[in-house]
Amino acid sequence: MGALANLPGPDVRMRLATEKNVWLCTVRPDGSTHVTPVWFVYEAAKWWIGVDHSSVKVRNIQADPRVSLALEDGRLPVVAEGNASLILDRFPTEIVTAFEEKYGWDVSAPARPGGMRVLLEVRVRRWLLAGAAQ
Repeated sequence: MGALANLPGPDVRMRLATEKNVWLCTVRPDGSTHVTPVWFVYEAAKWWIGVDHSSVKVRNIQADPRVSLALEDGRLPVVAEGNASLILDRFPTEIVTAFEEKYGWDVSAPARPGGMRVLLEVRVRRWLLAGAAQ
């Protein structure tokens, strides 16, 4: 299962544009993993994920930025590894628009009064699987 040197092909890019959920895996401080399904957009060769500032995901990424991402379809897997950065304010306008177009959702709006949204920007380090079981 080697790394893929290039960006994903057109079939995978189409899935990244249309599929609604991705499984995000972060690393807890004790080394165990935390896996959750999240909404995402894939723009500018990066994954973007909106999360609540008080979430386990944010705490984990603050301690260790390494993440893995996997689309839900295990028959035609798409799996990537990368490093996540936390964007606390001034979300890129094009990313906010992309979430609105894909989900009808304002990714920058807090989930509850007094809450705060964080945008995860995940730069892919390597693609492990890109649409073919191995």
